[in-house]
Amino acid sequence: MIAWTMPDALELLTTRRSFKAVELAGPPPSAAEIDTLLTVASRVPDHGKRAPWRFIVFEGEARRSAGEAIATAFRAKYPDAKPEHIAAERERLVRAPLVIAVVSRASPHVKIPEWEQVLSAGAAAMSLVLAAHALGLLAIATLLQLRPVPFKGHRVLRCPNVSSF
Repeated sequence: MIAWTMPDALELLTTRRSFKAVELAGPPPSAAEIDTLLTVASRVPDHGKRAPWRFIVFEGEARRSAGEAIATAFRAKYPDAKPEHIAAERERLVRAPLVIAVVSRASPHVKIPEWEQVLSAGAAAMSLVLAAHALGLLAIATLLQLRPVPFKGHRVLRCPNVSSF
C-alpha cells in the first residue's frame, strides 16, 4: 500500500526549488538520511539495468581535498583563469555540509545508446534533489565537467538498481 496520496506527491513536486550555495548550511544529513537519498536516487529509469551512474559522497574534510583536485583540473583546463576563479572552484564543495556527486558512467552498448544512459544519470540526480526536499533538506544541482578529477579515497557507491528506479 502506498503511504502517500497524489496531492502529497504533487505538493512535493510543486514546492521544490533551488537554493543558493550560501544557504546550504547546518548539520549534514544523518547516515540513515544519506542511505534514503541514495536508495531513492538509484530507483530511476535504467534500460538494461546497467546502473550507468555512480554516487560519490563527500563529507567533512573530503570536501576540501576534492576541492583541491577540482581546482587543479580547472587550472589545467583554463590556464588563463584568474586566481579568484580557481579559488572559487577550490571552495566549491565546502559550501555545503554534504555533497553527493552523481557521475555518469555511460558506455557503449549494443542495444542501449549512451545518450539514454546519460539521461538515466540525470534522472538519478533529479531524484536525489527531490528526495532531499522530501526529507526537509535544502539541495541544489550543479554541473561540473572537468576531466580528469581523481577522487581517490572517497566513498564511490554503486547502488543496486531495484526494479523501479
